[in-house]
Amino acid sequence: MNKEKKNFYITTPIYYVNDIPHIGHAYTTIICDTIARHNKWLGKNVNFLTGTDEHGQKVEKSAINSGLDPQSFTNKLSKSFIELSQKLKIINNDFIRTTEPRHKEAVKNIWNKLEEKGDIYLDKYAGWYSVRDEAFYSEDEISENNNGEKIGPSGSILEWVEEPSYFFKLSAWQNKLLEFYKNNPDFVSPKTRYNEVLSFVSKGLEDLSVSRTTFNWGIEVPNNDQHIIYVWLDALTNYISGVDYPNIKSNKWNNFWPADIHVVGKDILRFHAIYWPAFLMAANLKLPKKIYAHGWWTVNGEKMSKSLGNVVDPFKIISSYGLDQVKYFLLREVRFGQDGDYSEEALIKRANSDLANDYGNLAQRVLSFIYKNCDKKIPVANKLINQDIKLIENMDKSKDNIIKFMENYEITNALEELWKVIREANSYIDSEAPWSLKNTDIDRMNTVLNTLCVVIKKISLIALNFTPDGANKILDQLSISKKNRSYSNFDDTLENATIEKPEGVFPRLEKK
Repeated sequence: MNKEKKNFYITTPIYYVNDIPHIGHAYTTIICDTIARHNKWLGKNVNFLTGTDEHGQKVEKSAINSGLDPQSFTNKLSKSFIELSQKLKIINNDFIRTTEPRHKEAVKNIWNKLEEKGDIYLDKYAGWYSVRDEAFYSEDEISENNNGEKIGPSGSILEWVEEPSYFFKLSAWQNKLLEFYKNNPDFVSPKTRYNEVLSFVSKGLEDLSVSRTTFNWGIEVPNNDQHIIYVWLDALTNYISGVDYPNIKSNKWNNFWPADIHVVGKDILRFHAIYWPAFLMAANLKLPKKIYAHGWWTVNGEKMSKSLGNVVDPFKIISSYGLDQVKYFLLREVRFGQDGDYSEEALIKRANSDLANDYGNLAQRVLSFIYKNCDKKIPVANKLINQDIKLIENMDKSKDNIIKFMENYEITNALEELWKVIREANSYIDSEAPWSLKNTDIDRMNTVLNTLCVVIKKISLIALNFTPDGANKILDQLSISKKNRSYSNFDDTLENATIEKPEGVFPRLEKK
């Protein structure tokens, strides 16, 4: 297995610490965790990085409004994102903060590289700036609201800024970016986002202001402490500071850069798909293999906002409905890359239908029957007939399809494929009716039950990547040892004939 196949590097965006985490942050992290788990399950060496973006004017303003100094404020908010990762049981192996010395060193190093190559120059900036987005906008992107205020594409209010600034020669990289996109049509996903990026760059790029002088909370420009490095040049560098840059001789750097995938929200695609590749090209560093932009979540059909009071607290809904249930809903309800709508009713309906009725009920009815009627031991199969063979073969085909779907980050398709087998197994148990065979054909009953246990084991080995708590409980009940819960153990063997007393894994939910 070559390096590209053996190692896998995935990142969330680093989350901006001007407020507490909401369901959107949880969704992005869950997506990355699911992809990371799948690749780890396949036997790859996975590096999964998340973290917090702690500099910039917006953070400084939020800190002042809260009565705290910026470092104390970011310490408090960063802790809430660490706690979210813990609540979600994320398998990240690193959490980076942009206030860490290792990150500051990397940012200053890349700044010096860009300046030495002549890609950064000092001038002055005059234009419209969004504090909320930490972004500059050109005239053709600006409109006015009902109050006559200038607003950016995201609806954020803009302010006119005039100050000395260092600029990055973004315009010089336009043609090289376009050539790169042409040669790497899968660099940005989904395709609609790729087309957006291509269209934006094709219209022409202006040089990018990469320093500010009107606030102090950030990394100082090397050799000019009057300037603070632009928050996006600072933030984007986390993807390489998290793998030991500028120490390009380290194992971590050589094993994991370039990243396999940066997962981002569609609102920050421009920074990742245009600015970040240009910075890397200018610094003579390899580009990540893919930028994947997911959509936004509305709540009961409305945009999520503080003013509407409908911001969804991930801590609260997980405590109310369960981690697997929340994860499964977010992964299954909307295709990765599209917008989705959250409601408690939809979550409850999806969890009850798919987890409680389909998957949980399949395991419960089979294992309870074995525990009660087979002396707590999984029966040994006798002669398999067509319907037994077909069920196992379909399970194995679905496993191959799921791996292909996950390679293309088609998470919802992977879940749909898994549930095809779950529903087929439920139909199989109904048609084979082992409770009837108990009095007429014990050998056939044993074969049916063994076949079902093999399929439930395989379903659960895959489900580990999507609903790990529940899948692990079912594998516990099947007495499958923890060391044998990876892709390499995806076979028809059942290790231990004796099972524990089965308990329901996915209880039916009611609105709280």
